[in-house]
Amino acid sequence: MLTDDILYLPVRELGSRIRKRTLSPVALAESYLERSRQLGARFNAWANLTPELAMEQARAAEKEIAAGHYRGPLHGVPYALKDLVAVKGYPTTWGAPPFQDRQFDYNAAIVDKLNAAGAVLIGKAAMIELAGGLGYSNGQASLTGPARNPWNPECWTCGSSSGSGAVVSAGMVPWAIGSDTRGSIICPATWCGISGMRPSLGRVSTNGAMAIAWSMDKLGPMARTADCCGLVLSVIAQDFHYSPAAQVKPLRIGKATNAWTRLAPGLESAIDAALKAMEKSGARVSDAALPDGPFEDAAELTILMEAASAFQDMVHSGSCANLVDPLGQVNGYPSEELTATDYLQVQRVRAILQKRIDKLFDQFDVIATAGSATAAQRLVPPPRAQNQAAAPPERPTADNSQRAPDGISSLCGLPALSVLCGFNSENLPYGIQFIARAGNDHAVIDAAHKFQTLTEWHKRRPKI
Repeated sequence: MLTDDILYLPVRELGSRIRKRTLSPVALAESYLERSRQLGARFNAWANLTPELAMEQARAAEKEIAAGHYRGPLHGVPYALKDLVAVKGYPTTWGAPPFQDRQFDYNAAIVDKLNAAGAVLIGKAAMIELAGGLGYSNGQASLTGPARNPWNPECWTCGSSSGSGAVVSAGMVPWAIGSDTRGSIICPATWCGISGMRPSLGRVSTNGAMAIAWSMDKLGPMARTADCCGLVLSVIAQDFHYSPAAQVKPLRIGKATNAWTRLAPGLESAIDAALKAMEKSGARVSDAALPDGPFEDAAELTILMEAASAFQDMVHSGSCANLVDPLGQVNGYPSEELTATDYLQVQRVRAILQKRIDKLFDQFDVIATAGSATAAQRLVPPPRAQNQAAAPPERPTADNSQRAPDGISSLCGLPALSVLCGFNSENLPYGIQFIARAGNDHAVIDAAHKFQTLTEWHKRRPKI
């Protein structure tokens, strides 16, 4: 097996070595598969490995590159795919017992793009059941059991892209695809100490991926660095190209002053230190107040009503009773009591809120805040009986004066990218996220990449 130093290389470096033929796609795939077999069960990170497909794709890549047919920077580079994205002929379980044997006879659009780019699929990453679409009370809510954090296996990875965060953090793949409706890329990336990007709404096709809330769902990359995320996004996105370049104008960064109810000890200092480093390199940093409005309520109601439609057949068939989490077993029913009038009213409010947040970006290129209000939380025991929910890990959100950024940015289709910026006293990662105007995906990549050129937090990895 290749060394850890190679397996933890960023995507761009792996692709460069493969192109120069100093690194074999076959040897790389074999090594990631072997590491995944060794570590996958320890972290409950995989739904299913795809070794036959991986080796077929790796051999094809090696043969093509030797013949002078190089497809691009992902050619021969392994990855993981969250198990809500369809891969023809392979299980796609959505992390839920009712669908554990289900296969599709087609590929999702993103898989077709990655196949065309010559990427190598190592496996389908574990996830929270239905990506939390019907609600869940704790990290146990998954067909494969709780995903465990490589920095401390007694802690959770956050969700719902739980396995995607774990497999990248533990060096089982260099990058993965996650999904994000309301923080499901940003929080796992933060808690697992990696880089994770939620693109603007509509930037990446979700055709062939499980729908939760069609007007809020996004697919995006989770990787070692912001540059990796930009590189992957250039392949999977529609009408987008990223290449790292020197900043022509100083970045205008707004530090969100009202983004969370409270922050864990030391987290605000870590954010301040990150912004101070950027300010010293030429960025302009000033305070920014997120706008007033019922962002959290509008996001919650939109998800509830769109999820009720997406999972209607399962709810009506009674299959919800087979879900792992007690909340998921019952939440589909009250959601159906919300009316079309309710939905339209929420969307009217949403349009107003989108205008408010858009105006903020007249002053700033990006808004900076914590990727999560805490570091990774301890896993709690599973519910002891049917319909008895365990206490969830603490994830502070908002009160009347504070606005949780995952609700605001997810509701309004804003891009965000979270990167490692420090650790707490228990050596668990803290993250800083950058948020930009809808459509300005380059800004969050540029800001996060700039931070990572000034610091070395992203080079830290868990001791496994």
